[in-house]
Amino acid sequence: MFQKILIANRGEIALRVIRACKELGISTVAVYSEADSDSMHVQLADEAICIGPGPSAESYLKVDAIMSAAEIANVDAIHPGYGFLSENARFAEICASCNIKFIGPSADVISMMGDKNTARAMAVKYGIPVTPGSAGIIATIEEAYPVAEELGYPVMIKATAGGGGRGMRPAADKESLLGSFDAARSEAQACFGNPDVYIEKLVLNPHHIEFQIIGDSHGDAAQLGERDCSMQRRNQKIIEETPSPLISEDLRQRMAEASVNLTKKIGYENCGTIEYLVDEKENFYFMEMNTRIQVEHPITEEVRGCDLIKEQIHVAAGKPISEHVRNSVVRGHSIECRINAEDPYNNFMPSPGKIELFYAAGGRGVRVDTHVYSGYSVPPYYDSMIAKLIVTASSREGAIARMNRALSEFLIEGIKTTIPFQTAILNHPDFKKGDYNIAWVEKYIASEEEKKKKKDA
Repeated sequence: MFQKILIANRGEIALRVIRACKELGISTVAVYSEADSDSMHVQLADEAICIGPGPSAESYLKVDAIMSAAEIANVDAIHPGYGFLSENARFAEICASCNIKFIGPSADVISMMGDKNTARAMAVKYGIPVTPGSAGIIATIEEAYPVAEELGYPVMIKATAGGGGRGMRPAADKESLLGSFDAARSEAQACFGNPDVYIEKLVLNPHHIEFQIIGDSHGDAAQLGERDCSMQRRNQKIIEETPSPLISEDLRQRMAEASVNLTKKIGYENCGTIEYLVDEKENFYFMEMNTRIQVEHPITEEVRGCDLIKEQIHVAAGKPISEHVRNSVVRGHSIECRINAEDPYNNFMPSPGKIELFYAAGGRGVRVDTHVYSGYSVPPYYDSMIAKLIVTASSREGAIARMNRALSEFLIEGIKTTIPFQTAILNHPDFKKGDYNIAWVEKYIASEEEKKKKKDA
């Protein structure tokens, strides 16, 4: 087992990894930017090293700074968390060259599955359905027009690198294709340093279902069920739950088998997710693979009774998948709300600043993963998520009721948060019935804005 791990991340995921390491008896090294000097992960790590100014390009994305910190601290492994360098094949390769274990898949697998166009080809090779799309990269708008016409509108332009909903734009017709194409390429360049995009047929009103998988260095793989991530705005998830209220047991089994098969065939090691779109007729289509731990991994942990961060470290150390993880079964229902420092009633404007009061929800079946506290200042440089509220109950109805209760007692003052918006969704009849899809939030926001306009008139 590792003696010392550096966490190449910040915020709640850095704190989450530190806690797992402490329970495993592993020393931890936090890296932090100047803007994060007061963050909780810096306080709780055994060692902490500043790696640069606030902007992520000058700190958390600086491979040389992180590797220098790793050498100074003499670590034997690096956990990348999610985001930042977690799916950077070059970073994984550099770690290997320095004889430091990257807690994730190999650089080759990251490269293969991190490129969405190549990942689609792998899915096709191993018999997983994919949405109809372009045969490769679409470099110019002149190439895009005939491809979109052949697929039939609406289409989705998608960045071949990265993830998290970045570099994706829909086009409803030929007139909107140019703007969407340029916007997707520009965002892809800005977020991932790679402007390449491809085009897919847009599946209307699907559910976004992801399967949690894990592979070890012995060629074995297992799946830990699905999460429904369809509650999203502009491809950014707001609420996730497991099990999905949509899919049948037969579909669940077919998707699970496909996920394990792909994981084994590509030689995948460590935790990851395979993402699918599922239409109203229970057809499922491979979308992408995330070669890292996901933000929403806690809901799987809660219903399965396992620790995925510990398991990441376990298999990275060369051990086989733990039997208690492989044999885990679903016990109840879990929901996660991402608490963001945003104003949901002002076009989700970011709301950085000082938190005057932070009182986290508690009680039976409630878990809060966060790095903030009363008096903490939310910096303007990073993702706006400041906490994850996770509840678990014996049924979906019980979990919804528990989440409502937990949201009502979660107090954050000094900044705006998404709590009131999530409360409204939880109480909507459609959510209670499980009658929603990835277009639901946008339609709900549009309908609320229309109501407000009529009221103001």
